Amino acid sequence: MREAYHEELDSISDGLVEMANLVGSAIGLATTALLDADLQLAESVISADEKVDDLQRDLENRAIAVLARQQPVATDLRVVVTSLRMSADLERCGVLAQHVAKLARMRYPRRAVPRDLRRTILEMGQLAQRLMAQAAEVIITQDVDAALQLEKDDDRMDELHRMLFQHLMDDRWQHGVETAVDVTLVGRYYERFADHAVSVAQRVVYLVTGEHAGEPTTDRPA
Repeated sequence: MREAYHEELDSISDGLVEMANLVGSAIGLATTALLDADLQLAESVISADEKVDDLQRDLENRAIAVLARQQPVATDLRVVVTSLRMSADLERCGVLAQHVAKLARMRYPRRAVPRDLRRTILEMGQLAQRLMAQAAEVIITQDVDAALQLEKDDDRMDELHRMLFQHLMDDRWQHGVETAVDVTLVGRYYERFADHAVSVAQRVVYLVTGEHAGEPTTDRPA
């Protein structure tokens, strides 16, 4: 019975990793669709988000079943509750990737991002994908140090977000209001995506230590 119980907990973790991999891939593909005005790719990202939603519902059902049948306590209870919260973060990342793809679709056949901002948006997309890959690895390894490093790596996304706004506020901006709104929105999508990746990592810290990231961890398990 205990073996089956731990298999159920492992399956929840596996579901989280699958969600993280899917939304990480989605933000990468959405970035390509946005920068290349690739309608077919944008449509594929938009439709693929249904898979993320299905995974979240399945994970929630499994977690609730574990709570009802096993009544977990201590660390096992943290696993279930924290997993539910992480699944919500990951589902939101899927929505944000979909928003990027929808912007690409809305502006097709034009490119939504002007040439002078393509490099910044490309870096934001690549960084978002990389942060999510790190989050997936942290879920697997439960490496607290790697989880804390992810928050530091997110500083670059914040820097890129500020650079984007500085460009938009420059008196030399010549791309009009509509493009300014598009760029503002897409910058926010990437920034929030990264925040959710960091949130996932922080929840792993809580799962392992019983303490929230930033709190003392003197009793951290070896």
